[in-house]
Amino acid sequence: METTVNDSAGARPGYGRLLRTRGAWTFLLPGFLARQPFAMLTIGILLLVQNTTGSYTTAGAVSATAGVSMALFAPQSGKLADRFGQAAVLLPGIVVHAAAISLLITLALSHAPLWALFVAAVPAGASTPQIGPMVRARWAAKLEGSPLMATSAAFESVTDEFTFVIGPVLATALCTGVHASAGLIAEAVLTVVGGVLFATQRRTQPEPGRTAAGSRQKGSSALSVPGVRVLIFAFLGIGSVFGGMQMSLTAFTKEIGEPGINGLLYGAFAAGNMIAGIICGTVAWRSTPQRRLLAAYPLLALATTPLWAVHAVPLLGGLGLVVGLCIAPALITGYTLVESLVPAGSRTEAFTWLTGAVGLGQAAGSTVAGRLVDSHSASTGFLVPLCGTTLALVVLLVLRNRLAPEAAASRIVERGVGHREPVSVD
Repeated sequence: METTVNDSAGARPGYGRLLRTRGAWTFLLPGFLARQPFAMLTIGILLLVQNTTGSYTTAGAVSATAGVSMALFAPQSGKLADRFGQAAVLLPGIVVHAAAISLLITLALSHAPLWALFVAAVPAGASTPQIGPMVRARWAAKLEGSPLMATSAAFESVTDEFTFVIGPVLATALCTGVHASAGLIAEAVLTVVGGVLFATQRRTQPEPGRTAAGSRQKGSSALSVPGVRVLIFAFLGIGSVFGGMQMSLTAFTKEIGEPGINGLLYGAFAAGNMIAGIICGTVAWRSTPQRRLLAAYPLLALATTPLWAVHAVPLLGGLGLVVGLCIAPALITGYTLVESLVPAGSRTEAFTWLTGAVGLGQAAGSTVAGRLVDSHSASTGFLVPLCGTTLALVVLLVLRNRLAPEAAASRIVERGVGHREPVSVD
């Protein structure tokens, strides 16, 4: 458990040392392929349904249905993965997801009733593979008690944001340049191929149903940890930024007659995320993750303030980059806090609660932004990130004491989780 990230030499262990961890590449490469669909699903649904119905409100609502389903089912998927193993949960989910996406595409292209799209969106979102949390859980199992844990959190944030650079751009390019359904088709193919490859890497998955000390897990939920509940609110706000930006940028670029640059603008926003994540991973922080989160979140809320008033493409791209730069520190510190707040046997579930909160915030953000766009203009949709982060910031400040890891530390020791195993590095 760490409250600072300095090692004995006074500097954080770098990415090179992290990537030399034995067995890391066996789950990183297929994991990277399999997590691309997470960033493609909602934008793919949004573009397909908007193309077939002509309504941003409808497209946002169907996309949000998938996002809400993913957010509600993701923690249960994580809990089952902790109990039975990642492969046992992942493989059936892949089959359901591919079938649900195929059904949704068929219904949308055949102009089926709106209720049918909502029905199909539920299993499509609920079965989305939670690859990111599973990769984080594998890191946590291998790096228990190591200063490399903070480096792995930064590395995973960079990977997530790189995914959000590639995924939306790829989905948008396919939907606008090939066919309205091409983005979702690619999403389903990547889910199947990447998911199967990842699931077959059983040697690196955390041992099912056991804590780090080897005792049987007693089924306590990560949601019972007060700090996790506070982090969920923070991640809901971050999700509102993703959803609001996604919907508003789509509407803005279509409003000015340049729908093709949507992916580039969203890519600039995600690139800021990635750049900040890389920087955060190389800094030897002397402050605790709790303090860093309380410093980073106000900056995120402040960065979203001028978006609604901007109408020039270069300036909007620049502001999106700044917003992205402010998101990564909040995401990284949130995920880093999980290592000190949550017992090892519940971390996959904890990670999926946070990832699900981002998905839920994204769904709510795209829905509200869609209604604002249809009722007013594309620019009003950018008010969603501002309102979402401001509300989350208020909750974070009021309940900040619950993020302190000391109480969790005593609880973990009492349950027998204290043994630290050495990290295998080639």
